[in-house]
Amino acid sequence: MTDAEIRPNKFFDISLFGLRLAIGVAFIAFGYVKFDPSFASSLSQMGLPTGLQDLFAVEEFVPGILITVGVLTRISASVLSAVMLGVIFYIYKASQFMGPNGAELPVILLAALLVMITTGPGRISISQVAKKIPRFMQ
Repeated sequence: MTDAEIRPNKFFDISLFGLRLAIGVAFIAFGYVKFDPSFASSLSQMGLPTGLQDLFAVEEFVPGILITVGVLTRISASVLSAVMLGVIFYIYKASQFMGPNGAELPVILLAALLVMITTGPGRISISQVAKKIPRFMQ
C-alpha cells in the first residue's frame, strides 16, 4: 500500500474516457465554429491571414474526433497542445490568467491534453479494441 503507481482499474478507465470525451467534444465544437465564413473576420482582427481559416478549423475538428473515439490519441493531443500553446502565447499573449481576456481555459485544456499524452487513450477506446495500433501512436 505504500507504492504510488497508478493501477489499471475500472474507475481509472472510466475517468480517462470521461476526460477524452469532454476534451474531444470541446475541440469538435471549437473547430466546427471555425468553419463558419464569419470567423475569417475575427482572424484578421487577431492579425492572422484569413486564408488559414480552414486549417484552423480542421486542426481542431479532426483531432477532437480522434480523441473522442480513442484513435491516435497521443498524436492528436500533441497537435492540440501545440495549438493551445499558440493560443496562449499569440492570441492571449500570456498577459493575464483570469479576467475577460484571460487564458485560463486554454491553460486548463493544455493541462488535460498533457494528461492524455502521458496516459494514452485508456482501455475504453477503439485503439484498445483494434490492438493493431502501436502503443506510441495510441
